[in-house]
Amino acid sequence: MLVLPADLTHAQATASARMLVQALDAEAGPDVLIDAVALEHFDSSALAVLLECRRAALVRHKTFAVKALPTRLRALAALYGIADLLPEPA
Repeated sequence: MLVLPADLTHAQATASARMLVQALDAEAGPDVLIDAVALEHFDSSALAVLLECRRAALVRHKTFAVKALPTRLRALAALYGIADLLPEPA
């Protein structure tokens, strides 16, 4: 399971995306699960990071899901029309 940091704003987005995609390569198995429970301070850049992780997972033929996405971030994803791209785990 990959874990989002507590702070994920524009300032941290590039480094966070790079770190998460590298960690994704180390994930064994066909599923990628992102845990967002620690995420407290964020902006729309957090969505860009999640979409980059999703893209990286799909390129590697893995499924992708996000656990505990904050309500405000899920609402922002819905506003942008991308909420369906960030599914909760089954």
